[in-house]
Amino acid sequence: MKLLCWNVNGIRAAHKKGFLDWMKKEDPDILCLNETKASPEQLSDELRNIDGYFSYFSSSIVRKGYSGVAIYTREKPLKVEYGYGISRFDDEGRIIIAHYKDFVLINNYYPNGKKNAERLKYKMDFYDAFLEHVSGLTKEGKKLIICGDFNTAHKEIDLERPKENEKTSGFLPIEREWMDKFVAAGFVDTFRMFNQEGKNYTWWDQVTRARERNVGWRIDYFFVSDNFKKKIKSASIHPEVMGSDHCPVGIEI
Repeated sequence: MKLLCWNVNGIRAAHKKGFLDWMKKEDPDILCLNETKASPEQLSDELRNIDGYFSYFSSSIVRKGYSGVAIYTREKPLKVEYGYGISRFDDEGRIIIAHYKDFVLINNYYPNGKKNAERLKYKMDFYDAFLEHVSGLTKEGKKLIICGDFNTAHKEIDLERPKENEKTSGFLPIEREWMDKFVAAGFVDTFRMFNQEGKNYTWWDQVTRARERNVGWRIDYFFVSDNFKKKIKSASIHPEVMGSDHCPVGIEI
């Protein structure tokens, strides 16, 4: 099975830039999208109903055109949930949990903490609620695949300018410590199972045209629970794919 995850920075904008052609060419078994910035009723029928896929959308009810996640899947999940049962997180449309026979897939668009101290606290609270939820699932013996834009570069190798960004949300000690805690809880960064090299990024600042110089951050991930690690055949980053300030990431299982 081939799984892809992409922060499209607006699914309608990505559609205009050839999103459906890209998806047809890649032919994933499951595609997770972050930052769709649209509710289902705002989407054209060709985006809502892609031939050969079941589609699921979660959108923000606190602000239109904000946040949002989606899953397109060839195999129909046994069950789909849209949150952790905590309205302050669920209402921003950041969470889809799809239960399959062999694993549970969690597609999250994690909050950005750059705006102010209040949003940073919201981000850290979201992280903690998420970790509590997934820890509960693994205690039940579930095998997890977790993907999305985490909005944090974990280690110095994961961004081009670590020293300059030590006081920037996305690379703050508190955020990186939480990533350490997440890994210590039994979750594996799939890309680092296969690749230990730097200069592998998934997001570039558009304002400074950073992509042309590959001055980027690796903030989009596929993690799996330790009990599923042996199923991962490969993990990849696709910087050649344009259409967003992020690029897709993928795994094969």
